[in-house]
Amino acid sequence: MYRWCTDEVEPHDRFDFWREVRAKGLFGVTVELEPERRANFFGEFSLRQLGGAGLVELKASHYTVERSVTDIADAPGDSLCVYQQLGSGGWFGGMRGSEFTIANGSFATSHTDQPYRAAPLSTGGFHLRILKVPLSGLSTQDKRMRELAPRTFDDPGLKPLLDACFADLGTVAPGDDGAADAAALVQALAHLALVERGILRPGSRLGQAALRTARLSQARRMIARHLQDPNLAPTMVADLLGVSVRHLHMLFESTARSFSQTVTDERLNRSRRLLREAPDRLIADIAAACGFDSLATYYRVFNAAYGMAPGDFRARGPEGR
Repeated sequence: MYRWCTDEVEPHDRFDFWREVRAKGLFGVTVELEPERRANFFGEFSLRQLGGAGLVELKASHYTVERSVTDIADAPGDSLCVYQQLGSGGWFGGMRGSEFTIANGSFATSHTDQPYRAAPLSTGGFHLRILKVPLSGLSTQDKRMRELAPRTFDDPGLKPLLDACFADLGTVAPGDDGAADAAALVQALAHLALVERGILRPGSRLGQAALRTARLSQARRMIARHLQDPNLAPTMVADLLGVSVRHLHMLFESTARSFSQTVTDERLNRSRRLLREAPDRLIADIAAACGFDSLATYYRVFNAAYGMAPGDFRARGPEGR
């Protein structure tokens, strides 16, 4: 992951550096801010390469952004963008005369080489994630993708799916172990965007694959949210997702771990973290906090997974793990 913050630059140079090096050089946009407001400018971003795409998270003070025809000619992208608005919301104005606002937690899509203007809705500034997926890396090719001007998602049913995929994408482990997961999540996000824009049919092979990946992410988020409940079961998660228990099990068939194995792994991982972070907490409390129905069950499952008791794991300290 690459991270950068304006704290690395002298205060009087921060906005100019952001405008000329980061905004224009890295993002291919023109940014402006009134001279009298530049002294207090702040900006930071992170960039991760995941599944053949770039995931950017950006926070910055209030300013205006434009991706003009000149900017596009100087720095063409030919990528599909999926935006997740965080913070207070933003305004987008297409260069074709259309405009819209995007609220906190909402999503938008566009092709990188469609012009637009943007600004945050409040003085709090920008906070958003942007997934840039090169069209060359998508499993579908359609010339209409290059005509996608910025627009919000209109289908409210897609929002929880996108939320789950973005959340999982942000936690993908670096290296080869997470490469397949990252690629599947990137393709799912891109194809859900194309479904929403009418380029892919929801019932198509790619549309259905995207829905399965996104629902699996949703199921995993539900498991994490209800992990403390010892009654966590497939029927509970299926009801929360609005799918059948059979469909839920089919989602996990595409992974190396079944539903019950996923729950057990998550409980063990959370308990290991608590054993490290709370050395004085009773092991019985940790077992209950992670959803094990009894202390005996916790000891049995922990020993089967790691070949030692929870207390022995804690006694080894950070250096021995």
